[in-house]
Amino acid sequence: MSVERRVQSAVNRAVWFRNYQRARARAMTKLTQLYPETYKQLFEIERSIDEQEGKSWIDITGANRMVASAGAPSWDTTGTQETGTSTSNNGGKA
Repeated sequence: MSVERRVQSAVNRAVWFRNYQRARARAMTKLTQLYPETYKQLFEIERSIDEQEGKSWIDITGANRMVASAGAPSWDTTGTQETGTSTSNNGGKA
């Protein structure tokens, strides 16, 4: 296999993966907007599982967001990307 062909194959894979990640992010945004309560419930379940396993959550600033699991779970949207706003990426085209 020639070097040029290997490079082109890697480029194609990178573009495919980038487009896949964009489509996945758009789908997740749409689901969270259509079913916000279900999303919050599932999010809290996943967070509590991670906390029980000792995994910490890091927010976008790098601060540790792990909270003590005493009492009812809180829904903290500060510092998250799920704010309900929608942005366009021009249809996923580069």
